[in-house]
Amino acid sequence: MIPRIPSLNWLRVFEAAARTGSFARAADALNMSPPAVSQQIKALEGALGQPLFERGARSVTLTDAGKAFLPTVVRALHSVESASASLFGGRDTAPLTIQCSLLFAAGWLAPRLKQFLAANPDIRINLTSTIQDEDFNVGKSDLRIVFGMPPGPFEASAPLFGEEIYPVALPEIANSLLSPSDLLKYPLVEIATHRANWWSFLPQDGLAPNFLYTDNTLTALSLAQTGAIALARRPASADLPASYGLVPCQAFKPTRGAQSYALIYSGEAQLNSAALRFREWLLVEAADPLA
Repeated sequence: MIPRIPSLNWLRVFEAAARTGSFARAADALNMSPPAVSQQIKALEGALGQPLFERGARSVTLTDAGKAFLPTVVRALHSVESASASLFGGRDTAPLTIQCSLLFAAGWLAPRLKQFLAANPDIRINLTSTIQDEDFNVGKSDLRIVFGMPPGPFEASAPLFGEEIYPVALPEIANSLLSPSDLLKYPLVEIATHRANWWSFLPQDGLAPNFLYTDNTLTALSLAQTGAIALARRPASADLPASYGLVPCQAFKPTRGAQSYALIYSGEAQLNSAALRFREWLLVEAADPLA
């Protein structure tokens, strides 16, 4: 007959004791007394018919049965907590959902997000990335970080920063480029949806470049690994070119782009505390990176 466990709290106490390796530390974590923790562990062991801990003078260790039981208990407690937050949690307990331009998310936000989470351990973030403007309208989000896209009706926006573009390539190719006409020797990865593009660098003699089209900068950088030339876009691309083994083409000065990033959100009355804190942090982090 399968043993019945009459108390969910027994499982919470078991998990805390296993995690901390001590009944006393588990008691502190759960705001209980050590004797109460010991009593509930004994009750759980009695219900299961097997010891779960080997007791030491100052610590406890899991028995083989305890080690086998622990993963199931952790999953069960996590499932209950997640379901409770989803069904009954208030607005501030739900994850902060952020839709973000793919390049901004990968090149600029991801390396910095750890700082925000360390300062705000109570906030959980659901970060999704998009490429096309129309993708931003799919699903519900608390905040949107967009590139060159105006806010919709009843939305507010806060400017973040613009961009500078410059060619990047493998070192042997970058070193061979001495003039705009040298660009015509290689495939040029173009993102047609960006208003700032290769025509800022190409010669004005009417010759047709060999364009290789894609829809995002990450793919453009990956294609440059194969011998093409791509455009990096700082500060959003940050250190990404170097991670692909690419270097700036020194013969070409960076040029300022025509579009910029912005944070878009509903009126402030609609933002929960997590969204407000993220907005304030983001505006400080993004202040004048091209100044």
